[in-house]
Amino acid sequence: MAHKNLTTLCYMEQEGSYLMLHRIKKKNDMNQDKWLGVGGHLEDGESPEECLLREVKEETGLTLLSYRQRGIVTFVSDTYPDDYMFLYTSDKFEGTLAECNEGHLEWVSKEKTGQLPLWEGDLIFFELLKDDIPFFSLKLVYKGERLSAAILDGEPLELLDERQPDGSLTGRVMARFFMHREGILHGTAHVWIIRPNETNGFDLLLQKRSANKDSYPGCYDVSSAGHLTAGSDYLESAVRELEEELGIKAFPEELAFVGLRSESDKREFYGRTFFNREVSQVYAYEKTVEEADLVLDPLEVESVLWMDYEACLSHLRSGTISHCLNEKEILMLADWWNTKKCR
Repeated sequence: MAHKNLTTLCYMEQEGSYLMLHRIKKKNDMNQDKWLGVGGHLEDGESPEECLLREVKEETGLTLLSYRQRGIVTFVSDTYPDDYMFLYTSDKFEGTLAECNEGHLEWVSKEKTGQLPLWEGDLIFFELLKDDIPFFSLKLVYKGERLSAAILDGEPLELLDERQPDGSLTGRVMARFFMHREGILHGTAHVWIIRPNETNGFDLLLQKRSANKDSYPGCYDVSSAGHLTAGSDYLESAVRELEEELGIKAFPEELAFVGLRSESDKREFYGRTFFNREVSQVYAYEKTVEEADLVLDPLEVESVLWMDYEACLSHLRSGTISHCLNEKEILMLADWWNTKKCR
C-alpha cells in the first residue's frame, strides 16, 4: 500500500485576517516558500483534534480556546505521497505569538491571501471558507506544482488557465468560479456562424442562453462560445463547443480566425457578483447550417435565431433585446467580412 500522510491545518482568524506561515526555514520542505496555515502530521495514537492543539501550540505559542473542523482535503500528487488533511478554523485563542522554527508567522488580510505564493488548490478552499460552507470534502490533484483536477463533494470543478492580455499563459491554474469572483483574466473561444444575405451582407446565428445558466440566463449570445479548460487551446475549444452546444461537427480548418478581443464586465446574478474578464479568439464558420439539423444542448442553449448583422447592431444599441453580446466583436466580424469580399 502506498504511503499516505494524515495532517491537520488550521487558519486562525483575527480582525479579518488569517495567521499565515511563510515556509522558509525548514530543509527539504515540499511547501518551501509557500504560505499556509499552521498544523502538521498526526503522531501515532493522536486524534486530529489532539494533533491540531499540539501543532498550533508548537508553531505559534498560542492555545486554541475554540475551533471548528471545516472539511477534509485530499491531496494527490505525482511527486509526493497522498495527504489527507483535516482543515480547521479558530477565532478564539490565548497566549503570546512566538517565533516558529519552520517559517515566518504573519497576520494577512483575507482579501490579500490570494496574492501570496500558495498551492493553487488553496484558493478553492479559501473561497469555501469564505462562503461558510458547513463541511466539505475537496480532492486536489497535482502534477508537479500545477493543479490538474479538483473535485468538490464528489463533483469535478472546472479549471481554467490564467492568461495575459495577449492570450498567452501565466502558468497559474484556478477554478472557474474563483476567476469569476475575483475578475481574473482567462480565455474563451467565440464562434460566429454566418451566412450571406441580400440586404446588409450577412446574417448571424444567435443562441439564446438557457434560463438555468449561472450568468446571463435567457440572453442572446454568440453562436457558440466557451471557456478554455486548463491545458486546452483556442481552436480546440472552439471546435469542441460547436459540437457540444449545437451538434455541429466541424474541422479546425473550417473555422476562419477573425481576431482577438478582450472584455471586462461586472454584474450580479442570483445574489452573487459575477466579474467576467476574458480574452477571446473570435472565429467565423460559413458552412451551410440548417436550424432543423442542430442538436441543442438544453443545459446551455434554449433556442437559436438568424438575424441580419445590421439589425443585430440596432437591437444592441437600442436595448430592445436581452443580450450579452459585444458591439465591437460584431464590428470586427463586419470588417473581416468586407476584407474577405475584397480579396
